[in-house]
Amino acid sequence: MKQVSFSDAEFAAKKKVTRRERFLSDLDRLVPWQALAAVIEPHYPKSGERGRPPIGLERMLRMYVAQNALGLSDEGIEDAIYDSGSVRRFVGVDLAAESAPDATTLLKFRRLLETHGLTQRLFDTINAGLESAGCLLRKGTIVDATLIAAAPSTKNRAKARDPEMHQSKKGQQWYFGLKAHIGVDAASGLVHTVVATAGNVADVTQAAELLHGEEEVAFADAGYVGAPRRAELDGKHVEWQIAAKRGTIKKLAQDSAYRVALEALEKAKASMRAKVEHPFHVVKNLFRHRKARYKGLGKNAAQLFTLFGLANLMLARRYLARAHGGGAP
Repeated sequence: MKQVSFSDAEFAAKKKVTRRERFLSDLDRLVPWQALAAVIEPHYPKSGERGRPPIGLERMLRMYVAQNALGLSDEGIEDAIYDSGSVRRFVGVDLAAESAPDATTLLKFRRLLETHGLTQRLFDTINAGLESAGCLLRKGTIVDATLIAAAPSTKNRAKARDPEMHQSKKGQQWYFGLKAHIGVDAASGLVHTVVATAGNVADVTQAAELLHGEEEVAFADAGYVGAPRRAELDGKHVEWQIAAKRGTIKKLAQDSAYRVALEALEKAKASMRAKVEHPFHVVKNLFRHRKARYKGLGKNAAQLFTLFGLANLMLARRYLARAHGGGAP
């Protein structure tokens, strides 16, 4: 019988369930661990350094998921395993018998995912499960993008900013970083497509990339004006519902019937487009991903697939709970 450590016994006896504990418990139930592990397993090393057995694949996957869901660095999630009983239980580490995987081991695991393009496959695997549960209907798509800041400092070895990032102006404010472009299912609000670009890339240039090809209608804000006329969208029979520019409405007489009707139409469009803000909210506020953690678009794009895949699970949790005959987690 495995000996229980004092910290684990104390954690099990506590009376209050913390928000982090509830969050990780929900995530543990939602993530399709076996399906995700099956994607990684063919590329996972069969032996560790100096002939020692490698750390278990599911444990490393759990550590990687916890890191992204909690918005922590490699060192941060290693420390969290030692500091937090809820994180330790989620990852599956018993400190009475073993040490936690260190930050370097997690770095190697993340590089393995990046090298083989596995984070996109994990994203697709999550979505395949959600689609089989009836969450993705594919009749309509909402497209949008959000800026994610990158470190603007030049106080580094190269004495330069990340060359793959770029500055962009939004309103009167300048930002330096990248853009996360997403295509969202109009019915469920779940993300089906993710594209990462430098921050100065115009939203409309990625419109074609954000369509899966089966939608009948696409919704977008005024940044996508002109999308239907772009060459890359030739032959795609999609009805575009794009928001009118504010200046167009302001030019109309305040009390004209046409302006009243147009404002009502724009309000209806906006209520539909609002769903695209939900995954952005989960990634930026719940997962605390407001700033790019890595240098280069490749690494950050790989992380975005993970983040939006996990965001889809969080957004679909009530539907999945009902589908399995339970209440919302």
